[in-house]
Amino acid sequence: MAGIFGRLFARPAAEPRWVEVAELRQRLASAAPPLVIDVRGADEFDGPLGHIDGARNILLPELGAHQGEIATAGRPVVCVCLTDKRSAAAAMQLAEAGLSDVVVLRGGMKAWREG
Repeated sequence: MAGIFGRLFARPAAEPRWVEVAELRQRLASAAPPLVIDVRGADEFDGPLGHIDGARNILLPELGAHQGEIATAGRPVVCVCLTDKRSAAAAMQLAEAGLSDVVVLRGGMKAWREG
């Protein structure tokens, strides 16, 4: 019974936290860069927009299977996709799994290439 009430009255998940392109570029150049998780498909990851150097390509539907290794990396996590919709969902999923230092690249790869 408690499980039913917990689901009925559960608070909605918090909004994801965001990072801007300029700040991410600075963080990637630091001595302790974040782990960049790109949740796009392989065709997008290797496509015309490319990907951020050092990014790991983990498809959004497969993210759950990699949560343990992401957590044990012990680094802040930046989620990336084409714009920021899938990466926001990924960040929420990781936050719900207990990771506390997760952000979304605002504007995704489109913004990264423009910036």
